[in-house]
Amino acid sequence: MRDYHVTVLSNKQVSNRYWHLIVDSSDLKEAIEPGQFFNIKSTDYQTYYPLLRRPFSIYRIKEDTLEFLYKAEGAGTKQLATYKPGQKISLLGPAGVSYSIPKNCKKILLLARGVGIATLAALAQKADQMNIEIYAILSARNKDDLLATKTIEKYCTKVYCVTEEDKTSDVEHVRRMIHDLIKTHHIDAAYTCGSRRLSMLLQKITKANGITSQVALEEYMACGMGVCYSCVCDIKRQGVMQTVKSCEDGPVFPLEEVIFE
Repeated sequence: MRDYHVTVLSNKQVSNRYWHLIVDSSDLKEAIEPGQFFNIKSTDYQTYYPLLRRPFSIYRIKEDTLEFLYKAEGAGTKQLATYKPGQKISLLGPAGVSYSIPKNCKKILLLARGVGIATLAALAQKADQMNIEIYAILSARNKDDLLATKTIEKYCTKVYCVTEEDKTSDVEHVRRMIHDLIKTHHIDAAYTCGSRRLSMLLQKITKANGITSQVALEEYMACGMGVCYSCVCDIKRQGVMQTVKSCEDGPVFPLEEVIFE
């Protein structure tokens, strides 16, 4: 993990609440994997407010660029939204545990909500390169918040969109969709991000069906380096409850290990 000073190539508002940031990553020498994150400093070094960096999962990984989707709602992200092409920005990373795809995996299911859709887009990109069939259920408040849908559709065999606006995103409806996909397509592994209730749902279903599954947790991070302990969560590993740090031990965990209740 290093502190990189990279050039902003594009920083545009893409919906009512979300922005799309593209930076030049040609100087980054470390391998970057789906599910990892960068801690981005939203101010220059002459300014100390907001003091803390903000963690952003990776949306798309290309040869010389990195892309992020973010919601401009707090002091840090609102400041980030002011960056223009050509300006330098500080990225600390790549950090965290990435998603992993089992050997001989042929079909996967992605379940995401809101900005969690962006986190799974990088995984869809990698799975497509491995010639894996990808089925995705994307959930949001409304169609405007169905981020990265067009991107994910490029990689997926089939994408299903559900929203509160259309009254299709309730847990029972999504439960039936997941069961149908597992039964019809014999899913080998499942991945989720962006919703606690959907993660709990997928946890129960995959456990009952013996399907490997992982979740990228969205915990509040202050330092992003494992020092402050602000992002701790509970897991149960080999029958023993443990408190772990999302930034260092995650943010990706085996779904069956995470304690949500």
